[in-house]
Amino acid sequence: MPDGSATAASYRPKLWTTLREGYGPGAFRKDALAGLTVAIVALPLSMAIAVASGVSPERGLYTAIVGGFFVSALGGSRFQIGGPAGAFIVLVAATVARFGVEGVLLTVLLSGLLLTLAGFLRLGALIRHIPHAVTIGFTCGIAITILASQLTELAGLKLTTAEPGPLLPKLVVLGQALPTLNLAALAIGCGSALLIFLVRHWRPTWPGMLIAVILASAVAAFLHLPVETVGSRFGGLPHGLPMPHLPPLSPGLLWQILPTALSFTLLGGVESLLSAKVADGMTGRKHRSNMELVAQGIANVASACFGGISVTGTIARTATNVRAGACSPLSGILHAVFLLLFLLVAAPLASFIPLSALAGVLVVVCWNMFEKQEFVRLLNKGASAAVLLATFALTLIEDLTTGIAAGCILALVFTALGRRVPAEGG
Repeated sequence: MPDGSATAASYRPKLWTTLREGYGPGAFRKDALAGLTVAIVALPLSMAIAVASGVSPERGLYTAIVGGFFVSALGGSRFQIGGPAGAFIVLVAATVARFGVEGVLLTVLLSGLLLTLAGFLRLGALIRHIPHAVTIGFTCGIAITILASQLTELAGLKLTTAEPGPLLPKLVVLGQALPTLNLAALAIGCGSALLIFLVRHWRPTWPGMLIAVILASAVAAFLHLPVETVGSRFGGLPHGLPMPHLPPLSPGLLWQILPTALSFTLLGGVESLLSAKVADGMTGRKHRSNMELVAQGIANVASACFGGISVTGTIARTATNVRAGACSPLSGILHAVFLLLFLLVAAPLASFIPLSALAGVLVVVCWNMFEKQEFVRLLNKGASAAVLLATFALTLIEDLTTGIAAGCILALVFTALGRRVPAEGG
C-alpha cells in the first residue's frame, strides 16, 4: 500500500484519491462507525469550547458541522477531523471582548483567506521548521490559561467586574469572588471531570465526555440544583444551520483585526499540520500539507459565513477517528452529518446542560493539552529548555503571539551560536 509520499506536494484532496482507488460498502461501514464515534466526542466538546470562547454553544456546533465537513471533503489528510479547538479559546475570547461576535466572524473569515493563500504559496513545509520546544511551550501555556478561564463557571462564581484576559489579574479577580462560590456548581463541574477520568481509565472506548454531561444534566434537573445551564443563559439551541451571510466589512475594522487574524492563521496552520502529522504517525500515511492548509482556509471562510468560530485540525478527535477504524475522509464528513442531525432533532435537550459540567469537560481537555512528560524532558535539553520556558512564560504573562515570536527568535539566536534547537520536523 503506498503511503502517499509520491503525491505529498500535490493539491489533490485525499477524498478524491480515496474514491479513485476504489471504495466499497465495507469501508463505508467502518467510516460510518468512526464518524459516529467522533461525533459523540465532538458534541459536548464543541459546545464547551464555544461557551469558553465567549460565544453561544450553537456556534461551536456550526463550526464542527460546516468546518468539519470542508476539512474532510477538501483536506490533504485521510483522517483529519476539523472543528473548534481548545487552543483557540484564549484568542477567540479576547477577540469577542474587543470586537464583538461580528468582529470574530470577520477575523475567522480573513484568517481563512490567509490560510488558503499560505497553502497556494506552498508554505505548509515551513511549519516543520518551528522549534518543537516552542510548540510544547505555547501549548502548555494555553492549557493553563484555559484552565484559569474555566474557574468562574466551574465554581459558579459571580464576578462584580469583567474577567481580565491576562492570567495574573484574572486570578486576583477570581480570588475576590471566592465568597460567591456555588457548591452545587462546583460539585457538578468537578464530578463531571472526575467521571471522565474514571471512564477513560476503566472503559477507554466509552464516550466519557458525553456520559458525564448527560449524567450531570440529569442530576441537576432531577435535584433542582441552583446551577446555571445552557438554557438559562443562552436559551434553546436553534433547529438547524442559519442561512450563510458575510460578516459586516469595513476597511477600518479590517485593519484593526489584521494582527489578530495573523495570530489565528499561525495557530491554525500549526495545529492543523501537527494534527495531520499525528495521524500520519498512527497510520503510516503521509498528508499533503499545502492541500491541508487550503482546505483549512476554505473551512474557516465557510464557518464564518455560517456564524461559526475558528476551525482547525483537532488532535484528540483525529486520533479518535483513527482508533475507531476510519478508512477515508468520509468518516469526517459523516461526523459532520451526525452533528447536524443532533441539531435538527435533539437541540432542546442541550438546554439542560449545566455550564459547570461543560467547564469540567474543558478541565480534562486542559489536562490532556499540557504535555507533561515532554515538558519535563525538554527541561533537561539546554537550549531547548530556554526556548521552552521563554515561550511558556510569555504565553502566560502576555499572549500567544508574543510567546511564539519570542521562542522562535531565541531559537534562531541559539542556532546562530551553534546550539541547534530541534524543529517539529527534525
